[in-house]
Amino acid sequence: MSLTAGTRLLSPEEIAVRAGEQITQLRLPEPGVFAERELRLRQLAEGHAMRDYLLFCAELARCQHELLKSERPVALPTPEQIEAAANSGLPLLPSAGEQAWTRDPAWREDLRALMRQLAARVGAGPARDTALRLAEAEDAHLELQAERLLSGVMLGLDLGTAPLIAAGLQLYWVRLVGQVQARHGKDRVAPFGRIDDPTLCPCCGSRPTASITRLGSDTTGTRYLSCSLCAAQWHYVRIKCTNCQSTKGISFRALQGLDEEGASSAETAVVQAECCEECGHYLKIVHMERDNRVEPMADDLASVTLDLLVSDTGLQRRGVNLMLLFGDPDTAPPDPGGRS
Repeated sequence: MSLTAGTRLLSPEEIAVRAGEQITQLRLPEPGVFAERELRLRQLAEGHAMRDYLLFCAELARCQHELLKSERPVALPTPEQIEAAANSGLPLLPSAGEQAWTRDPAWREDLRALMRQLAARVGAGPARDTALRLAEAEDAHLELQAERLLSGVMLGLDLGTAPLIAAGLQLYWVRLVGQVQARHGKDRVAPFGRIDDPTLCPCCGSRPTASITRLGSDTTGTRYLSCSLCAAQWHYVRIKCTNCQSTKGISFRALQGLDEEGASSAETAVVQAECCEECGHYLKIVHMERDNRVEPMADDLASVTLDLLVSDTGLQRRGVNLMLLFGDPDTAPPDPGGRS
């Protein structure tokens, strides 16, 4: 396969602005977010070189969905905290940094329940053993690994268990965002709104995994960034870098293939990489109007070949997929039980 470049088109956002239409700015995660992710992962796994791992992630997403359906109240921000975040232009529930949201210990209980369910589903083998060890890990170990993961610190991060801990953190933040919206969604000050940095999630301040062009009465063709942690999606105009926010030097790359009629399908690819010559970064974009089954995390994970080819051109990845992390292989991972 090879890479091909796309052409500059008038974005749906530009068309909507000219027509005076209103665009939904923020789409909070739906209760079925993990179920949709599982379904897409299973679809993509058919005949894929990463079949086993995609199916493993599908099982993990299924367990996340089952646990999200159960009620587990978590500590929520006060109206004063909501107003302060809105006035400061910061995300209400930042996952990292000096003002990071204090995680409710309930996230660890969700993680342990998640690991026990996963172990029961994957059968005997290394994956089951790792899940069971993580379910028995000490609180301090889980918190330290979570802190490193959310802060992007690879040194000392156990890459073997990082996706599992990430799944527990995703479950917690999706649950947290949903409970905040349910509790405060009708208050005078809305819990979630615009923040000063449009490239980060307005809810938790995390980087996106990918962007998605959506279908819908008010969203067809409109681009949203999809949060790598809480799965919220926020509007971001097309043909604009998601790292430096430049509108210059934007091009699109896709894996070149042939459609059923033998013509190049790169221009209509479901997954593309939006590349910026100004800052040297790229972010994938998945197109729902080309395949209405797309799911940002799943499609990003299944298109790692595109990452490899784009990276070979010298561009750096902007997106974060917590199910596939890279680090220094020479760094010895800590013991999952917290005993090393």
